[in-house]
Amino acid sequence: MKTTRFNVMIQHEDDWYVAQCVDHFVVSQGRSAEESLANLKEALELYYENEEPPASPPSVSLTSWEVAR
Repeated sequence: MKTTRFNVMIQHEDDWYVAQCVDHFVVSQGRSAEESLANLKEALELYYENEEPPASPPSVSLTSWEVAR
C-alpha cells in the first residue's frame, strides 16, 4: 500500500479540536486532538478514494507567537 504524507494543523475551538490538512482543503473535527486526527485521516482516505493523491509535500514548521497589543 502506498502512503502519502500530509501537513496537518490542529486548533482547539470551544469544545472541539479542528484538524485541517494545510496542503489541501480537507478539514475534520473531534472532541480530542487524537479523535480529530483520526477523523481527518478517514476524510482524506475518502477524499482520495478514487484518485491518486498528489505527491507528498515538503515538511513545514508551524509555530505560535505572542504579540503585545
